[in-house]
Order: sequence, then structure tokens, then C-alpha cells
Amino acid sequence: MSFSTFGLHPDLLRGVADLGYVKPTPIQDDAIPPGLAGRDVLACAMTGSGKTAAFLLPILQHLLDKPRGTTRALVLAPTRELAAQILESFEALARHTQLTGAAVFGGVAMGPQEKAFRNGVDVLVATPGRLLDHFQYPYAQLDGIEFLVLDEADRMLDMGFLPDIRRVLKHLPEQPRQTFFFSATLPPPIVALSREMLKSPAALNIERAAAPATGITQAIYPVREDLKPWLLLDMLQRGEIKSVLVFTRTKHRANRLAEFLERHGIACDRIHGNRSQTQRTEALARFKDGRNRVLVATDIAARGIDVEALSHVVNFDVPNLPEDYIHRVGRTARVDLTGDAFTFVSPQEQDELAAIERAVGKRLPRLTLEGFDYEHKPQERFEIPIAERIAAIRARKAEERARAREKAERKAQRPAGPSQQPNEPQPRAGQPHGQKGAGAAKGRGQQRPPARPGQPQGDVNPWPNAGRAARGTRRQGGPRPAAPRAAAPVRDPQMSPVDDRIAQINPAERASQIASTFNPNRFNRFRR
Repeated sequence: MSFSTFGLHPDLLRGVADLGYVKPTPIQDDAIPPGLAGRDVLACAMTGSGKTAAFLLPILQHLLDKPRGTTRALVLAPTRELAAQILESFEALARHTQLTGAAVFGGVAMGPQEKAFRNGVDVLVATPGRLLDHFQYPYAQLDGIEFLVLDEADRMLDMGFLPDIRRVLKHLPEQPRQTFFFSATLPPPIVALSREMLKSPAALNIERAAAPATGITQAIYPVREDLKPWLLLDMLQRGEIKSVLVFTRTKHRANRLAEFLERHGIACDRIHGNRSQTQRTEALARFKDGRNRVLVATDIAARGIDVEALSHVVNFDVPNLPEDYIHRVGRTARVDLTGDAFTFVSPQEQDELAAIERAVGKRLPRLTLEGFDYEHKPQERFEIPIAERIAAIRARKAEERARAREKAERKAQRPAGPSQQPNEPQPRAGQPHGQKGAGAAKGRGQQRPPARPGQPQGDVNPWPNAGRAARGTRRQGGPRPAAPRAAAPVRDPQMSPVDDRIAQINPAERASQIASTFNPNRFNRFRR
């Protein structure tokens, strides 16, 4: 069977041919007909089976005959990488049509995304969190939605997006719409939720046990935890691995592993949640075009990374869940290709490996790397064991508590002065007891006597302009002659500084200043 048998528009068939698709995959063969018929679809498909085209092609076929300017299809994805990948697939399939699309996710500016809302692109691919951020503003209106897609629905629910999904649904119209549920795994709770949202769906492979793609060669490499980075380095240095995606359990281990490989001359990059969207996009671009042959990632990249002809996937750490293992190894052997998936297993990870083997339904082969010394003790430590780190933290905390006790004891043993209060600062050398600083006497070396009744407090001048030399004021008759200054009275030693300045004021001079201030001729000169 070929894609032409589905009755797709010729422009869509041209886009399919440009992508190199010759015949539909099993999930495409099962999902496209009910999608074209307008039925809801609930499908479980292994990673790399082509499920993105399985829901995009029916939606694009329906949108071709509708007017532009209204967003009619919404695709929800759990991660930014998966949203970007879906948008790339849409742009490739709709290349020869007038359909438009945009991606809405965090880590980038909201301006272009707001423009997509206002312009009404035909297909909107979004992560739930950023979509809810836009719903706070009046421009984010999705009243014309007719198609809803939940891709990797189980992952969104596992990541705690269920409340966000329900909030998103409240912003969508209640009119009948066509809904697609696609995921690599569909555990029973997800199936139960889908039944609440879907109406008489076409259920595809929901009873099938989750398993990796058939073209993946899986193998287990038993190795000590401290030898894992050296085993990976030996594999890379032999040149047999063309491109490899390495998965670690945590972001910090991803950073340490990338730095370890770079120190030993391996071109690599890393991608995880602590990296900005720009850094993640650039790292993925360098890996796809071959500039870096190694990409170290956490499980955030297990959903949404589509690298053409990826030869190897290495599980540096055994994943905690079998579903995560299936998604990790599914990055290789995509769309009927082949690839290798290696898992490094330490003695402490045997339980997780047993759960994976039960999920895939077989015992995975154990291999060893010929020529690698599994007994040597590396001089360079890749990571400090958790028990040693906890012991160091406890020792540091105990040392801090001991220092605090010693400081408290020294403070308690310090004798206090006979007349000094506990919180009163010590007087400086040469400073009289009771004087609280040089500024207390305003630089005069003595305390100021108390103010008399009715006397202003402090150094406040009751007449700010008093004591100034009489200045000539330009008036119509020339400068005003200076008034004769009376002799300054003899200062009484018992008078305060303020009384002294008041006594120095010449009453006749002050009266002349006041009269000149309100002289009409002073203001008439501005009129001239």
C-alpha cells in the first residue's frame, strides 16, 4: 500500500515524497483512515514508528478546504524538543500548501508567539505550561479549534501536566472536535483518562505490550560504577561508533560526563533542563550536522529527539522505569532503520535491569569490551560517592556548630564594665565616659547647654538671611547705599551661640533688607 491509496491531496503527497516516504508504516496504515473519516483515535505506537505523520496528514487534509486566519488545530507535547520536532514535520508535509503553523513553548521570547496567535496560524504546537501563560492575555483566543492532539500523552501525565491539560481544555470550544491520543506507551490509567475525553475512538494497539523497535540491537555491559566513564571513552576512541546519544540519570552527571569526555579529546555537548532553550537548540543542531559525535542528555531528550541515522544509544545509567528505557533506545533505528542500544549496568542497578527485562519480555545479552581492563582503579575520580558527600556535609556542619559554641562561650566570659550597659558601645580612647562620639558635641569638645524656654533647638537660625553682607541691588536710581553697621555688642559668656548671632543683627540693616525685598521697582525692571 502507498500513501496515494488514502486519497490525500496531491500537494500533501508531494510533501510526503520529499521526505522520502515510500509506503506507510503500520501505525500510519491503521490511523490515517479513521482520522480522515473524522473519528477520534487512540493509538499506542513504538517510538520511531512514524506516528507524527499519522495524525498530521489527516488534519492537514481537512484544513486544506477551510479558510485561513483561524487556528483550527492544537497539538500538545510534553517537551520543547518534541514540540519543535512536530513543527518541523508539519512544515515539511505542508511545504506545497498555504497552511501555516507555529510552536509555543518556554525558554524563548513570547513576542513571535503572540504574533502567531493574532495572525491565526492553522496549526499550533504547544507545551501546556507556556500555552497557559498566553491564556492570561486577551489575544490568546482558540475559539475555532476543531482538532486536538495529545502526543506522548502518558509522558505529559507522568510529568504532572494533567491539571494543566484540564485547564487548557476549559479554554477550548465545547463544540464537537476530533481528538487524537498518540503515545509510545499507554498504561491503564492513561487509557481510562482517554475514555473520558474521546468519543467512540478507533483504538489501535492499546493491548500491545510496550517494546523497542524491531531494528534495535540491545546489549548489556556489566561494569563497576567508577569504570563507566572509562568504558565509554574506550568505546569512542576505537572509532566504531559514528554518532551516539548518551543518557544519564541526572543533570549534574550529564555535565560531569560531558566535561570528562572533553578533557580526553572527545567532541561532545550536553542537553538537559538547566540549559537554556538557545543552548539546547544549538547543541542539538551541532549533533545533527555531525560537528559533535556525542550528545549527553537526560530523559528530557528521550522524547522528541529525531536524529536521522543515529547509530548508537548508550544508557550510561539504567533508567528507573522500563518506559523510559523504551523511549531512550527508541532514538535509534527509526522508521525501519537499524541501530545499537548499549546499557552500562553496575552491581547496584540489577533491580532496574530486571524490571526492564520483564517489560521487554526477554533476557538481554551480556557483553564485555575486548581489551578493556575491568579490574583497574582509575586515578581520576568521576564522581564522589553519595555516602562520602553526605559524610563531608555532616562534618562541615559539626565544625560550624562547634565554632558557634566557642564564640558563644567567649562572649559569655567577657567581663562587662561597672557602669556600662550590656548593649552600650565601648568609649574610644581619650573620649570622656558617657560621650557617644565626636559628633555629639558638634566638634566643640563639650556638651551643649540645655536650651532656654522659647529658644529654638539645635543650630536652627530663626532668620536664614540674617548676618549676610548687604549687597547692592540694581535698581532705577543705581545701587542702594549700604546702611551704616553698628558696633557689635560685647558677647556675654553666658549666652548660647544662637543668642550670640541674634545679638549681632543690626536692626536698621535688617529693616532695609526687608524693605528692598518688597520694593515695587525691583519687579518693574523685568517689565522693561
